[in-house]
Amino acid sequence: MNAKELHDKTPDQLRDELVNLKKEAFNLRFQQATGQLENPARLRSVKRDVARVHTVLNQKAATAATEA
Repeated sequence: MNAKELHDKTPDQLRDELVNLKKEAFNLRFQQATGQLENPARLRSVKRDVARVHTVLNQKAATAATEA
């Protein structure tokens, strides 16, 4: 997922995406703790995707605040 895709989404879609990513991150952490994690790099990419979504949400909020 890249930032350009995220900028095209609405804030509600971004929040839904954030919930899904956080669930996935939880499941990956659980797999890691039990020794069942097959792809450790996926954990890192999910964390970065969460950060991207937060960044885009904050940018959209800042833009909406300056326009109002």
